[in-house]
Amino acid sequence: MSLSEFLHLFSYPTLTGYEWQHPAVLLGLGLLPLLPLGRWVLARRRRRVLVAFGPGGMRPDWRAGLRFVPTLVLLLSLALLLLAAARPQRPTEQLTQTGRGLDLVLALDVSGSMEIEDLKPTRLDAAKRLAQAFVRGRAGDRLGVVAFAGQAYSLVPLTTDYDLVLSGLASLKPGLIADEGTAIGTALGVAINRLREAGGAKTRVCVLLSDGESNAGSLDPLLAAQLAHAYGIRLYTIGLGQDGFVPYGRDSLSGKPRFVETRLDETTMRQLAQAADGRFFRATDNTALRQVFAEIDRLEKSDIRVQRFRSVEDFYRPYLGVGLALWLLWLALQSTFMGNILED
Repeated sequence: MSLSEFLHLFSYPTLTGYEWQHPAVLLGLGLLPLLPLGRWVLARRRRRVLVAFGPGGMRPDWRAGLRFVPTLVLLLSLALLLLAAARPQRPTEQLTQTGRGLDLVLALDVSGSMEIEDLKPTRLDAAKRLAQAFVRGRAGDRLGVVAFAGQAYSLVPLTTDYDLVLSGLASLKPGLIADEGTAIGTALGVAINRLREAGGAKTRVCVLLSDGESNAGSLDPLLAAQLAHAYGIRLYTIGLGQDGFVPYGRDSLSGKPRFVETRLDETTMRQLAQAADGRFFRATDNTALRQVFAEIDRLEKSDIRVQRFRSVEDFYRPYLGVGLALWLLWLALQSTFMGNILED
């Protein structure tokens, strides 16, 4: 061990970076200053031995100051022995992951109707928030995001970078896609292409969230669902919002809430899920949507097994060795002129 490595053992970052097996022993460090103090108090109470000197008394001698060296050596020795007894350690952990996650694409409707406020604060904001919570609960999966309105675009490719997925979800907003409408078939086509081209995963899933009926795009939604089934992709569809008149912003003149009529094509959404071996869910409020994501999370669990191996490396030996060496040095100094025979 080099001198720099030896000195590094006593640096503040090193000492605070340890895990201590017996941390209570470290409390003894605070008691060490009491040893010289107690010795001084006892010495004051003893009878003083009067020694007669000639005229002029004793001359000051620099060696008298060295009488404190044994005490300092003893304190250092005890401090290091206490550090060794506290058992400084550094654990290392190794994770072994077996199995394979699934590939899952979230397809979210960002058309203008997603600003309707029957889900709070809006349909889209509620869907984004709960989709983000769903992402945070996954592990080992590759996730992607597709946004659609009158057209559909792959916003985030399949990735295990969940921060990127969360960022993509956060960027969703009405008007993100200029084309008006709801192109459910096109959205499914984009999601299918992503899942098909990626390959690798045994289980492939698409979760589609929409609040309306398909009225745009060139690909028939039912045909897209049948293609998903052909490629082994399972499809979950989520219908958002209530039917009928629902609040949508406020009147610019009176400030009163405006109401618009909305309708979900539940029949088609249900047919799409059935065609691709999935399930249809209806979420008319935030609680129902949260339960839907929880149910999908339960149904689509990854076959990931993680084994954790923890090993511990001890670092008490250097402190024990130096502490014992200083203890022997203290015993040797006691028999030299540095030892105070009159006090000891």
